Amino acid sequence: MTQPSHEPDRRPPGEKPERTVEDVMWSRVERRRERIRSQIQRNRAGGHKVPTWVLAVILGVLLLGWLYLIIFD
Repeated sequence: MTQPSHEPDRRPPGEKPERTVEDVMWSRVERRRERIRSQIQRNRAGGHKVPTWVLAVILGVLLLGWLYLIIFD
């Protein structure tokens, strides 16, 4: 009877081991954490084009205008 070139549990020399599901999930988590860290760092650095309070005022005006149209029409 011929034997396989390697045992099922072992890899032939020079062959890279396959990544496990845990490895794939862990690397996804790490990449996501790094993206979040870089986004937070960019946001803290400032350089915003329009201040947040201006955006809030615009949103408030739009909502009030919409409510005005609903109530008085």
